[in-house]
Amino acid sequence: MKITSVYSVLLEPTPWVLIKVKTDEGITGIGEAYHGAGVHQIAVDERLTQRALIGQDPRNVDKLFRDMMSSMSASGFYQGAVMSAISGIEMALWDITGQALGVPIWQLLGGKFRDRIRVYNDCHAGDDETPESYAKVAKATEARGFDAIKFDIDPQPTQRDKYNRCISNNDIAYFIDVVTAMRDVLDPNTDLAIDAHWFYAPADILKVAYAFEDLNLLWLEDPIPPENVDAMAKITQSTRTPICTGENYYTRHGFRNLVQNHAADIICPDLAKAGGLSEGCRIADLA
Repeated sequence: MKITSVYSVLLEPTPWVLIKVKTDEGITGIGEAYHGAGVHQIAVDERLTQRALIGQDPRNVDKLFRDMMSSMSASGFYQGAVMSAISGIEMALWDITGQALGVPIWQLLGGKFRDRIRVYNDCHAGDDETPESYAKVAKATEARGFDAIKFDIDPQPTQRDKYNRCISNNDIAYFIDVVTAMRDVLDPNTDLAIDAHWFYAPADILKVAYAFEDLNLLWLEDPIPPENVDAMAKITQSTRTPICTGENYYTRHGFRNLVQNHAADIICPDLAKAGGLSEGCRIADLA
């Protein structure tokens, strides 16, 4: 079996990228790459496809993963849009392999640990950012059967100091009101997580983490930008609020310092940008 072509499909409205890898035996594999500028072009770039993929056996997934990184070595292959494209192609290669062998991919990755996987619903409160609005959406989401819910949270009225990344005392009080309102209407067994989207300075978001300690959060996600692992470690080790991060780290090499420095309580790699399925397993083993 040989790879004959690689295509990318840009979805709307959010530009998620699906990648199709076709073979000479009529099997087409589909993978998902993270959205972002240039990802769908990189996935079909001749430096990637011609050097590493076309004419190759798609079942040699790990070899082709390494070949793809080597072919893009001058383009920052360990992160960003390049690794997102490689991640999607890697998933498509696994899809081809599973189809060719007539087995689900999980059997090829070492077997399963469970029959069901718990998921959370990522919510937004809409234009009305009052505590009551957050609580209403949280309760409605729980009524749909979700027992884990995550919300973005922003200063009211959604005006950040995007340069200094500060949080005012009024903002902290607002955050507490929002999370308390949701916690009050949810079942005690329903988990609630908050996503800060890397927006804040360490000293300021640590005040928020302290304020959340008695509100029983599942986690506080991405409290600061991902570049400063030492600062992330300080936050994690200074609060009882569980800290979650990982969405903007790439491959096991990008996660190494995070794990070795105990810089998060929970690791959440995004497989559509972190390297795909095999690399996701390696990251999990590292953690």
